[in-house]
Amino acid sequence: MVILDEVKRKLNELVPEAKDLGDALAIEPSQKRLAELEHQSSQPGFYDDQEKSQKVFAEMSALRDRLERYAKLIGQLEDAETLIEMCEETDDQEIAEEAEQEVQAAVASVEELRMITLLSGQYDKNNAIITFHAGAGGTEAQDWAEMLFRMYNRWGTAHGFKVQTLDYLDGDEAGLKSASILVEGQNAYGLLRSENGVHRLVRVSPFDASGRRQTSFASLEVMPEMDDSIQVDIRPEDVEMQVFRSSGAGGQHINKTSSAVRLIHKPTGIVVSCQTERSQFQNRETAMKMLASKLYQIKEQEHLDKISDIKGVQKEIAWGHQIRSYVFMPYTMVKDHRTGYESGNVQAVMDGDLDGFINAYLKAASRNELQDV
Repeated sequence: MVILDEVKRKLNELVPEAKDLGDALAIEPSQKRLAELEHQSSQPGFYDDQEKSQKVFAEMSALRDRLERYAKLIGQLEDAETLIEMCEETDDQEIAEEAEQEVQAAVASVEELRMITLLSGQYDKNNAIITFHAGAGGTEAQDWAEMLFRMYNRWGTAHGFKVQTLDYLDGDEAGLKSASILVEGQNAYGLLRSENGVHRLVRVSPFDASGRRQTSFASLEVMPEMDDSIQVDIRPEDVEMQVFRSSGAGGQHINKTSSAVRLIHKPTGIVVSCQTERSQFQNRETAMKMLASKLYQIKEQEHLDKISDIKGVQKEIAWGHQIRSYVFMPYTMVKDHRTGYESGNVQAVMDGDLDGFINAYLKAASRNELQDV
């Protein structure tokens, strides 16, 4: 039996939380900004600059999503209040149950909106570039890297992001040695930055006739795609360009001529490549953006004064550095070692169900509660 006083108490707690969220989400300024962008998009010549118009529409979509989510929360609170008043007048248990359900829905909405307020970093709203590297373990690790590649593609698609393969280098017998994808959409980097690091797999090897348990490693580098407002000083003489024939799982869309581009930043040894655009010029342009993002991110993380101070030091992709473990046997579990969050549904995680891990990371990071790995 629903106790109405408990439902009322919970509702009274949610009302001030909703007001605070409205302030944190800048609801009124967001409404004004959306009106400005809608006016801008209706002006003659707006579509002449395709890149600019796409950015405007992306911002409009993000603002609408925020405003709609907040309006939904306010509606849930108002409906719950109305149902409580009706229940007090009629003492109808069914109405009390409806009120409780509405309050529970409001609790879920508050949690969703609270997550948005955690995405306030300088680059959180940017697109994300994810680079996959197979680590120790040969074919096993290359297969594991491909499994991760599939997992993040599925996560991105499920959340309405556009996912584009930038580079893909096949493994020797299976899987991949390295690959890069661009995840385009509002807050892509803010959500995916939690995935940067080494991922460890424990399973019975499908490549071992003896059926022995194997441990494999792969690493992810997650970088924000830099927009034109960020200038990175890369000297032309510091960049070596190599051209090669496109191949791999970019599929039927990859141009098979020698248009793929690999850039080597000679002072640091950092290498990036792109092979999915239709021309060598386009591939070089995309690769330069990747290189700029990587150099700028390292510079910011290391608190360096200039790009030339970067040494290009990377952690070993092996035991002891993993941020997350995926265990397929003797039991099934995925555990994040920085937050302690875990899931027993390995298959769902491999199909892209990562929100629990991402949310746990954002919450722990906001409270400075992340564990060192």
